[in-house]
Amino acid sequence: MAFTTAKWTIADYHQMIAVGLLQDRRVELLAGDIVEMAPEGEPHAYYSDEAAEYLIYLLGERAKVRQGKPITLWQHQSEPQPDIAIVQRLGADYLDHHPYPENIFWLIEYSDSSLSKDLEAKAKIYAAVGIPEYWVINLRTMQLIVFRSPTPAGYLSHQVWTQPQICPLAFPDISISVNRLLG
Repeated sequence: MAFTTAKWTIADYHQMIAVGLLQDRRVELLAGDIVEMAPEGEPHAYYSDEAAEYLIYLLGERAKVRQGKPITLWQHQSEPQPDIAIVQRLGADYLDHHPYPENIFWLIEYSDSSLSKDLEAKAKIYAAVGIPEYWVINLRTMQLIVFRSPTPAGYLSHQVWTQPQICPLAFPDISISVNRLLG
């Protein structure tokens, strides 16, 4: 017997949040599915927090660094919460909406137990909505995995970064120490 699962829209998801249905639950909306988020262990919390502080220092007023906050991807009925989102500084506009793909410079996930979700499902969604760059820090191997060149079918470029520095596509004049991202 085949089953069809009900898919949720972003509007449905927001209504659930507004009425407290998802209160005290760590979830995110991915392609219409409400997905439990893995608990954040100490290494995950430490590395992502340190990296966010480092990026805030490097980027200054050029971009906003958001930690663990939702982004809205209408095209794929998704509202994930990446560990770090580097977005345009839109000030009070974010009172009305979370960043949309056109507001996002790049995203970073620190990943251990959620590695397959981050490398597969999230990468596919982010590429499909045109997010130009997506980085995954594999906490198991302490490697930076860089996704670039989004297409509707996925990212064309996907590589383990082995250089000591990386320049984000949005800010090619800024050199980021990979060691600082890895702690």
